[in-house]
Amino acid sequence: MSRRCEITGKSVQVGHRVSHSNIKTKHRFLPNLQKKRFWSDAMKKFVSLKVSASTIRTIDKIGLDQFAKRQGVKLK
Repeated sequence: MSRRCEITGKSVQVGHRVSHSNIKTKHRFLPNLQKKRFWSDAMKKFVSLKVSASTIRTIDKIGLDQFAKRQGVKLK
């Protein structure tokens, strides 16, 4: 399974951990992904998605169908 949000496409980012002495070591920043079921009014059924926590908050605010349309994602 890839570490990618199924709606927004948010994925792993790469950067450095920087110590006090300015030594840089590779570090991966993982997205906060959760498996969650959402109700789709258009399809009249639950849809299971692997999405980031920030996406969950936005979907709760405006609805799954509206957010998917805004992102240009087709729900199955």
